Amino acid sequence: MLQHLRAAATLLGLFTVLLGLAYPAGMTALASLAFPDEARGSLVSVDGQPVGSLLVGQGFKDAAYLQPRPSSAGAGYDASSSSGSNLGPTSAKLAERLRTDAEALRAATGAKQLPADAITSSGSGLDPDVSPAFAALQAARIAAARGVAAPDVQRLIDANTAGRTFGVLGEPRVNVLAVNLALDRLAPRAAPAQGGTPTASVN
Repeated sequence: MLQHLRAAATLLGLFTVLLGLAYPAGMTALASLAFPDEARGSLVSVDGQPVGSLLVGQGFKDAAYLQPRPSSAGAGYDASSSSGSNLGPTSAKLAERLRTDAEALRAATGAKQLPADAITSSGSGLDPDVSPAFAALQAARIAAARGVAAPDVQRLIDANTAGRTFGVLGEPRVNVLAVNLALDRLAPRAAPAQGGTPTASVN
């Protein structure tokens, strides 16, 4: 009996070290060498200080910036509380919010039809991207707030639009943070983009 317990404990210790420590450490080291930016979370830095990630959305609200889709994560884009609203398609509360948001957006833009992501939130509440249609809907507002031409804003949106992964997976998408960094390079503002840290460049 003791012999069997000793063998089992030995195997447990061996596999704990091998699969619980050595393997994760090796994969982390390999990823850091092969994909250094992705392994660090695709962080974006300004003057050497990280200000966000291209993979985690932020709640830009200033009219001069591309704004993300609505978020139900905490008070909105709270990375410590990633979640959806948990409201189903028969929810009267959800229907009322969608109607109110759609009316406000139509009044602000003059658009008759709205992209779905303009008023609906994502499952994580931290979606870093918007659809090209939603980004284009915001171009006029951004241009007016910055005092630049709308086609210049649209060119930045187009330059930061990614196609379908491998040409077939997902939909074309625009990274909100990348566009806002480009906007600050095009027409710098004295006020910060969000939370007191101005955007500047992607490393």
